[in-house]
Amino acid sequence: MILKDSLIVKMTIIRNWFQNSIHFFIFAIYNISPDMKILEHLNPQPLFNYFEQICQVPRPSKKEEKIRQFLLDFAKENNLFAKTDDIGNVLILKQATSGYESAPTVILQTHMDMVCEKNSDKEFDFDNDAIEPIIDDNWVKATGTTLGADCGIGIAAQMAVLTSSKIKHGPIECLITVDEETGLTGAFALQPGFLSGSVLLNLDSEDEGEIFIGCAGGIDTLASFSYKKENIPENSIALKLSVSGLLGGHSGDDIHKNRGNANKILNRFLWSTTRNNNLRLADFNGGNLRNAIAREASAIIVIPKSKKENISDLFEKYSNEIRFEFEISEPGLKLVLEETEMPGFVIDKNTQEKLINAVSACPHGVLEMSTRMEGMVETSTNLASVKFIEGDKIFVTTSQRSEIESRKYMAAEIVESVFQLAGAEVIHSDGYPGWAPNPDSEVLKTTVGSYEKLFGVKPIVRSIHAGLECGLFLEKYPELDMVSFGPTIRGAHSPDERLNIATTEKFWKHLVEVLENIN
Repeated sequence: MILKDSLIVKMTIIRNWFQNSIHFFIFAIYNISPDMKILEHLNPQPLFNYFEQICQVPRPSKKEEKIRQFLLDFAKENNLFAKTDDIGNVLILKQATSGYESAPTVILQTHMDMVCEKNSDKEFDFDNDAIEPIIDDNWVKATGTTLGADCGIGIAAQMAVLTSSKIKHGPIECLITVDEETGLTGAFALQPGFLSGSVLLNLDSEDEGEIFIGCAGGIDTLASFSYKKENIPENSIALKLSVSGLLGGHSGDDIHKNRGNANKILNRFLWSTTRNNNLRLADFNGGNLRNAIAREASAIIVIPKSKKENISDLFEKYSNEIRFEFEISEPGLKLVLEETEMPGFVIDKNTQEKLINAVSACPHGVLEMSTRMEGMVETSTNLASVKFIEGDKIFVTTSQRSEIESRKYMAAEIVESVFQLAGAEVIHSDGYPGWAPNPDSEVLKTTVGSYEKLFGVKPIVRSIHAGLECGLFLEKYPELDMVSFGPTIRGAHSPDERLNIATTEKFWKHLVEVLENIN
């Protein structure tokens, strides 16, 4: 008896040493600190534990090598079959629990990349640095950067399901796609035969208590101007105009919230002051990602020294007006005018006038509300970024969305018309399809019933104006039965991104209940 107990103790020590060695090896590869346990007291565990690990692995769009290897190593450590396709999507399989072998195979789907946005005063390298999660009251957020809860918390949920020995479920396929945020590349490249499941749970939604059964399709419109460099006029000074402190946000979820667009706010001042003050434009740098509302923008202008006082007075008046306009929706708005170093050139007057007029005329925001689903945005457009590129080019990036395919193209044509009238070259992305709602879906009935059983209230069932990969999945797998749900995330695609702790626990309980009731 003593010998047997001694052997058990030794075997336990060896097993623990082996597991800790594996964990240390993974931490070393991905620069994860073993002491990084900010979220260890949050429930549910191990979901928050996995999310904290994911935060330590860099995963910008189109640069998913580290997170992909992290997932493959996780599968190997847990004796789970995993494979990748040619584009880099990852699929991890788990067998059914006892008694659920004949249940339908369920696909849990997320994406591995994240939006990389930071405050201008934050030093951060998204290619190498770890996200720094903090707890702020009832929220998890990052320090000066996007958190990556979109869709990191979904990946964490997949990992928690894959390692759980308590959840009852049929066969599981966890699909984690690449480059969702900047091009839906993984979903576009997904091939028939890679998946075998008939039910898909998309874990990329951001409103707990709401179940999504449809989404908008989208297309990007890119305009480019060519300019000539001209010498700086004599007796001039250079000024830098900057707009900051805006909330920004997701160009689908937040487009209807009257949030300021930094490109529009900055350009509006340029348009109103250019004509009578001999203002010359040297640079315009506003916004970043096509699917984020522009939070910050700056421009460098050159003016006659004699006009400095007049420009300062006009800027102060404009600043007061614009802050009054946005005092409710954008309390943090800041506008700054300051003298700066003289640039090397200004752009030619003709291109300057065309650019400023086009950005002024380009629509931004909601174009139409839905007539099919009350309170939902049907069609919108986002003036995402204005960038002076090295050489002689200016690029203006916009993004259009609609639940109706024809109106998606209508919105893109409106934007194209504006920039063509201004003499710009215009191209469109291939776009992606929407996901048409199916109110009679069997998995929807299960998902709604599970929520009612757990929480005693009916969830809201609706379509979402943001883009999901589900429309593309249906093109390859037309028989899929799909829903999308998740915890509450606010400020996605901005450094204000935050994950609600209480709803994350509800999301997890709901996911477990749904899996146990799909049979």
